This record gives sequence, C-alpha cells and structure tokens, in this order.
Amino acid sequence: MKVILQKNVQNLGKVGDVVEAKPGYYRNYLQPRGMAQTATPGALRKRDQELEALKAKAEKEHQEAVDRAAKITELGSVKLTGRAGDAGRLYGKITNKDIAEAIAKAVEFQVDKRGIKTLEEISSLGTYKCWVKIAPDVQAEINVEVGGEQQ
Repeated sequence: MKVILQKNVQNLGKVGDVVEAKPGYYRNYLQPRGMAQTATPGALRKRDQELEALKAKAEKEHQEAVDRAAKITELGSVKLTGRAGDAGRLYGKITNKDIAEAIAKAVEFQVDKRGIKTLEEISSLGTYKCWVKIAPDVQAEINVEVGGEQQ
C-alpha cells in the first residue's frame, strides 16, 4: 500500500516521501500517530502543493532538536542521589524517569524517558554515560553522577 509520510520515520523515509508500507503497519502504527496518510490521487496533488511547507516545518523541528541536544550536551552532567549501603550499592535503581526529570529541571524543557539509553543499569554510586534521543536522527550525550548517603 502506498502512503505519504507526514513525519520522518526511521527505516522508512522522510517527510513528503511516497513509500510502500504494509497495510497493518500503516493501520496500527503510522496512521494513529499521524505519521502517514494513504496516497490517493487527491492526496498526491495536495502533497505537491504542501511539500515545501512540510519540508520547512521538518527543518525547523530538526533545528529545534539540534538546539535542545546542544543544551543537554553543554550541561555535561546531572547529579542524582540515592540511599546506598556501605559497599556503595544503591537500595534502589536510578531509572530513566529519574534521569529525565533531572535533565528537565536543568534545561527547562521536557525529555522523553523512553529516549534515554544507558550502557548498564544504574544500581551503584559513580558516574555513568547515557544518551538522550531528542529526534530520530538527533541525540545528546550526558553523564549521570550518582552520589548518595551511605547508611
């Protein structure tokens, strides 16, 4: 089934592209999220008229994502605390939600917790590197410093 992409979709295409997608993928994923529409003759004519506006919007969103990533990278690190035992092991874990809230407080815009990736679970004191995905093709790197009250 041919669809017109309304947003950039990883491994499928960019805004305004006419691509082939399976009907179930379109119906269950792309359409409910407003990422694509069916490529009818009327929609194709409308696409040609609106393609410049869509590309300008996508470029603006990409630039905003790059600016946000730069702010997060400039931040360098965020500090989180938790209760820890004598060996430096936390009684709980630092979650992506905790990291997202700490970053949001520091940079004053919301960060999606699902876009935060770490190499390992944060379950002890120390410094950890993590990546924050702002847009499909834009990510920022930040360090998470975990300190705590040793009990």
